[in-house]
Amino acid sequence: MEKIPMTPDGLARLEAELKSLKSVDRPAVIRAISEARDHGDLSENAEYHAARERQSFIEGRIKELEDVTSRAEVIDISKLSGDTVRFGATVSVLDEDSEEQTTYQIVGAHEADLKAGRISVASPIGKALIGKKVGDSIEVKAPGGSKFYEVTMVRFG
Repeated sequence: MEKIPMTPDGLARLEAELKSLKSVDRPAVIRAISEARDHGDLSENAEYHAARERQSFIEGRIKELEDVTSRAEVIDISKLSGDTVRFGATVSVLDEDSEEQTTYQIVGAHEADLKAGRISVASPIGKALIGKKVGDSIEVKAPGGSKFYEVTMVRFG
């Protein structure tokens, strides 16, 4: 069973989602299915079919989260240090074309959220950043062509 690298915050977010799915969403969809059944003929009951579809999604997500959290290898980034980019690092990069500065935290795939500034260690930019130091340039191949960035800051914690 392959371990999944994850930050403590990432694991906490997934565990909170799992708890909510089990204690709030699952009971709600069971009630919705029961209520829809009471409306009679199930073959033409859109509410019933929608609730069953929602139940299928919830159960699938619960299984996925149980698997991921059971295989999580929590890496305490507060104990990491250094000047080289690796899992858990917060990295600032300068887009060499637009001169736009962006800061990312390198995290596991299941906790990545670009809007929150968390990118997966397995993403193209995450892969390109691993092992780099301040002043290094990276090339990230993207669908729209290659992008070039300069690492301007690396910190942990």
